[in-house]
Amino acid sequence: MKVIEKIQKAAADGRTVFSFEYFPPKTDDGVDNLLERMDRMVAYGPTFCDITWGAGGSTADTTLKIAKSMQNLVCVETMMHLTCTNMPVEKIDHALQTIKSNGIQNVLALRGDPPHGQDKFVQVEGGFSCALNLVKHIKDKYDDYFGITVAGYPEAHPDEIKADGRAPPEAYNRDLEYLKRKVDAGADFIITQLFYDTDIFLKFVNDCRQIGITCPIVPGIMPINNYNGFKRMTTFCKTKIPAEIIAALDPIKENDEAVKNYGIQLGTDMCKKILASGIKTLHLYTLNMDKSALAILMNLGLIEESKISRTLPWRPPTNVFRVKEDVRPIFWANRPKSYITRTAHWNQYPHGRWGDSGNKYAQLPDDMFTRPSGRSKKLNEEWVAPLKSAEDIKERFTNFYQGKLTSFPWSESYGLQQKIIDDQLVKINQKGFLTINSQPAVNGEKSDSPTVGWGGPGGYVYQKAYLEFFCTEEKLGQLIKKIKEAFPSLTYMALDKNGKSFTNIPANAVNAVTWGVFPGKEIIQPTVVESASFKFWMEEAFGIWAHLFGKDDSSPLKTVLHDTPKLEHSTVSYSRVMRMKNAIKRATCSSRFFKLLVYAICLSTVTVVHYYH
Repeated sequence: MKVIEKIQKAAADGRTVFSFEYFPPKTDDGVDNLLERMDRMVAYGPTFCDITWGAGGSTADTTLKIAKSMQNLVCVETMMHLTCTNMPVEKIDHALQTIKSNGIQNVLALRGDPPHGQDKFVQVEGGFSCALNLVKHIKDKYDDYFGITVAGYPEAHPDEIKADGRAPPEAYNRDLEYLKRKVDAGADFIITQLFYDTDIFLKFVNDCRQIGITCPIVPGIMPINNYNGFKRMTTFCKTKIPAEIIAALDPIKENDEAVKNYGIQLGTDMCKKILASGIKTLHLYTLNMDKSALAILMNLGLIEESKISRTLPWRPPTNVFRVKEDVRPIFWANRPKSYITRTAHWNQYPHGRWGDSGNKYAQLPDDMFTRPSGRSKKLNEEWVAPLKSAEDIKERFTNFYQGKLTSFPWSESYGLQQKIIDDQLVKINQKGFLTINSQPAVNGEKSDSPTVGWGGPGGYVYQKAYLEFFCTEEKLGQLIKKIKEAFPSLTYMALDKNGKSFTNIPANAVNAVTWGVFPGKEIIQPTVVESASFKFWMEEAFGIWAHLFGKDDSSPLKTVLHDTPKLEHSTVSYSRVMRMKNAIKRATCSSRFFKLLVYAICLSTVTVVHYYH
């Protein structure tokens, strides 16, 4: 979706919106860490995020990689910077074709800074000399596919600013006229260069309006995170620093925490003044850090840490080609990146009440079996060594659910709702049933609940109790027998590594395990269980073991897990909850361990009965 459409919609609704900017790190681990930080920040609902293009195209490949991940894995509306520096037209078109094929619709068109080691911008052979020509090229070749943003300079472009720190009036006016030409050529809106004198920004907006620039003008706010970085950036951009800011920073410039706190307060005050002027959009230059930007937004009341809203239980896609997708298998609930990777080339995505399981799931590359490389070291430390016995394996799982470990091979996130049943999961794992995915039963919780809610206020959400784990074939046989005897309302699917199936679900049946009821809408059923996707997830689940721990026959993981089946279950009907509760009371078995296992599996469903009381 074009960012301008989102800004216009927010303006029509009277909402204030914000966005974040990032730059490409120099290392793979840095990229992984950035994407994780981005993922956390995107949970607060920015209108879009953008990623810069390095000076001279020095980070072109990294920028493209990050942009694709932002749009398709982080699932945030993405804007990619594109500059003319060292970029002949064929490289520009390669970048544009790449992001277009990945569902990205937004570009920030810039002339760019001089390459490293040069003082002045020089037009590359076969390239463009300015952002205006880049805007014209994008419009001419790609018609209206891309939303185009351009930069505005409240103090005039740095090239126009003289030694006294000011641009002559004629240079300032010339810069404004050039900005209007960029807008007239097809730019949708303007994002400004950083500034610290809010009056200069407001004058700039008024001056733009006076010459007929009517598009949105979004202020670029850069929080002060540390003194040295602040001085470098403002010197490079030739930004005016008001005397009161210099006076406030000088006594504390050696105290990073004090500088950061001052930067948060300054940023908050600047934004309040801007919002009071009637402008309802803010763009924060994060410098790849989250605390200051989020603190400013919290001070403004635009976000609340305890109220991160979700339109669906999983983050909806922003890729223009898959925006209608509204159903996913629950097996990838905590590992969405591999699911999106598997389905990236589908022609049709699941939508409607039950979705479509007829599409072919792609095989994953080896590097998708583990968490990003930045966390590989933590996974190895916590899960791989030292492992000497099956008890070590059970201890790892138990420690994770007790909060003693921070990494988990089968999950990219661990949500608040899983914490509701942590005590039960600990008991199950202590008995050798190694859980990798779960959700508690939810019966009519308000849809704005901070733990299990989704879809926004005004509705009610429901979940079937769901549990997925590794176990031995012997224990699986005992479990199936008990389900048949005492718990007919439980459904299950199990597969061993060879694909042998154990299930009481009819072939090709689809079972909704999450649904929501909202005013004026059909029932929404966004997560399901069905056999086709379960088989592909089974391969991935076993593949993670093989990738992390190898295939050494002497490995305890090989002996205990690699040859064992994986089971998932969900309840079928809440109308039978009381019968299940009574069955637990009546259940008899010579093994105390088995009784605990049955109780632990059913506990989240029994909790619903208590909820009614």
